[in-house]
Amino acid sequence: MIYLDNAATTWPKPPGVERAMIETLREKGANPGRGGHQMSLAAGRVIYQTRELIAQLFGIRDPSRVVFTLNCTEALNLALKGLLRPGDHAVISSMEHNSMVRPLKALSYNGVEYTVVPCNERGELALDDLERAIRPHTRLIALTHASNVAGTLLPIAEAGKVARRHGLTFLVDAAQTAGIFPINADELNIDLLAFPGHKGLYGPPGTGGLYIREGIPLVPLKHGGTGSSSGSVEQPETMPEMYESGTVNTVGIAGLGAGVSFVLQEGPEKIRQREESLLERLREGLAAIPGMKIYGPAAGSQAPTLAVNLGDTDSAEVAFLLDRVYQIGVRAGLHCAALAHRTLGTAKQGVVRFSLSYFNTREEIEATIQAMEELSKELL
Repeated sequence: MIYLDNAATTWPKPPGVERAMIETLREKGANPGRGGHQMSLAAGRVIYQTRELIAQLFGIRDPSRVVFTLNCTEALNLALKGLLRPGDHAVISSMEHNSMVRPLKALSYNGVEYTVVPCNERGELALDDLERAIRPHTRLIALTHASNVAGTLLPIAEAGKVARRHGLTFLVDAAQTAGIFPINADELNIDLLAFPGHKGLYGPPGTGGLYIREGIPLVPLKHGGTGSSSGSVEQPETMPEMYESGTVNTVGIAGLGAGVSFVLQEGPEKIRQREESLLERLREGLAAIPGMKIYGPAAGSQAPTLAVNLGDTDSAEVAFLLDRVYQIGVRAGLHCAALAHRTLGTAKQGVVRFSLSYFNTREEIEATIQAMEELSKELL
């Protein structure tokens, strides 16, 4: 299969990911931090080494500020529900994923307010509009780094400066950019950075994390055993144990560490350049097809994701034919991002989303263009 659904989960993974998981399962499969024996200590080292690699990638000085979660969604829930209290106000964009919007909607029933700043029809956010949305009781600016629908990049560097100027906490959802675009938490004034392990970091599903800058007070999402302070019924306040109750996914985190090592070895710049080259060719080829609609920003200013439609054809029908006839895997529909689709004007039709990775090839892109050309003749 030609796999072009990397915005959901990246596949394939670097070979080192599988090797690291198998080795950990076979040789270090004990519970980390829950004993002083050799296997438990070895499992603990796996966790800490991965924490160090993530800190290195994101310019984080203290690896203990990196908290492991099941995915980016859990990280966003921890950030939002851990920070915001009744009477607080948050500012987000209209290109956010439901993982950002739904926790805020749930919090709104308990007195938290939020403002959705409209983006333009390409999904682009104007900083003036963002700043105008700030109120006296605003506590948080929360933005996706790139849209999971159209790949539009939001101006997080500038937004971070706005947050600092107003004394606000700044949360970034890096679901579509971690491992692909350079992200330095200090330089970008990021207080809370949510990231998935299974996308651009090449780890397995069931992995992700949240960076929490020192001094940001978050109430834990979970309470329970941490392997530390076992004599107390109170949740420990030490990092990262405060937010990691229960047994962590040691095998998955070992795979994540191998994925991050691959990213550090290749370099996000090299990864991004390859993906941009493939995306440019895909855009160019699809744009030449009569009746093709392409959504989102101009070329060169987006994550490796392209949203299209063939005329008024149902996006699900196009995706079904790509899968069954051409063995090309894409995602159609609303992509868990209703606000983004309303912004793009695609809430009824959805879009066919092509999302690329470092492991896609030029030959796969050419085959995809040819398939869409044939479908356009059949469907339009």
